[in-house]
Amino acid sequence: MKRRTLTGELSAEFLGTFVILIFGIGVVAQVVLYGGKFGDYTVIPFAWGWGVALAIYVAGGVSGAHLNPAVTLSLALRRGFPWKKVVPYWGAQVAGAFVAAALMYFNYQEAFHRFDPHKTFKSQGVFSTLTNGVSVLGGLRDQIILTAILVGLIFALIDERNTAPKANMGPFLIGILIVGIGEAFGSNSGWAINPARDFGPRLFSWLAGWHTAFETKTGSVYFWVPIVGPLIGGAVGASVYDFFIGRFLPIAEEEVGDAEPQNPDLDAARA
Repeated sequence: MKRRTLTGELSAEFLGTFVILIFGIGVVAQVVLYGGKFGDYTVIPFAWGWGVALAIYVAGGVSGAHLNPAVTLSLALRRGFPWKKVVPYWGAQVAGAFVAAALMYFNYQEAFHRFDPHKTFKSQGVFSTLTNGVSVLGGLRDQIILTAILVGLIFALIDERNTAPKANMGPFLIGILIVGIGEAFGSNSGWAINPARDFGPRLFSWLAGWHTAFETKTGSVYFWVPIVGPLIGGAVGASVYDFFIGRFLPIAEEEVGDAEPQNPDLDAARA
């Protein structure tokens, strides 16, 4: 049996996040660049949700399939995930999203050039999120609330002390959660709810010629909002779940009693 290594975990985080983004950017590209010929907004959350579900199935056995810096931070804060792995996980997640954005641009390059040859805000939304009728601070509020919902419900779905889904249904239900968030809350700021999902493609698009990629349409610096908002929101959501539910559930078996495992031979020697 091969031992789990940090290299393997980062490889899984990279590929899992890549899988999410090829579905997510792919569906937005089809809807936006082809003027609705292949669907409208309602199809977008479903593709993102399926992408997330499949990505968790891909990466879960190696890295736990965080695939989102907000999830990684929340697990470090509330579930004992090693702090020394947090930044490497973040790096792998951003890198996976960046490479996925590059591949989708390569695949849809003719459509990009026809639809928006000057690389403006008209097509920027294929890669990253923008506010829609709210201020920068409104976008921050939105990202905090939505990521709190996301992470709080993920904590519920993965908590085996609670009524966690069986038969490997967890990834599917997390995908359904993504669909629900997108369908119910997508209008204010594009529901990034994942710093890697937003920053990796945003960075790629800036390097590829979308020179306003870090701004709103009014010129306000915006790129930090889908980074800071989800990190705060994830921590809030995890804490809310633990406060209202987690602390009332049975203590996990490994948390009961002494940390030292029982050893009859050792006990006899001590007697």
